[in-house]
Amino acid sequence: MANLNSGDHAPDFTLPGNGGRTISLSSFSGRPLVLYFYPKDDTTGCTTEAISFSQLLPEFEKSGASIVGVSADSVKKHDNFVSKRQLTIALGSDEDTAVSQAYGVWKEKSMYGKTYMGIERTTFLIDAAGHIVRIWPKVKVAGHAEEVLAAVRSL
Repeated sequence: MANLNSGDHAPDFTLPGNGGRTISLSSFSGRPLVLYFYPKDDTTGCTTEAISFSQLLPEFEKSGASIVGVSADSVKKHDNFVSKRQLTIALGSDEDTAVSQAYGVWKEKSMYGKTYMGIERTTFLIDAAGHIVRIWPKVKVAGHAEEVLAAVRSL
């Protein structure tokens, strides 16, 4: 289980993404990347977060940044989620959880007295050189995309 901090080099990854794309950290070299991990497509909090990032995507792009959301859902589920919610951000499929584990967000969680493994909602801001600038652990969705945008603008 990774324990990443600001200043660390972001772990490299390559994931299949929505729309038949391949998403890798190296493809964002030279520009900032907002890499956010979320538990599950089409659930209340995850939908709100994805819509917020999609609505603000033009502002992130004006600041030179890209956004990628990652969950353990399949590419097919991502494609359905993007279509249903008219999302404009890229979504990566981490079905084997290797990337989630590399970033230290694959954690033991509990609900209704049962424990299980899942993604803890976390956002990483990675600079143009591939270093982690900021980490938002245990994200609360309300206002989060706006807070991340402010951090991108301060780079």
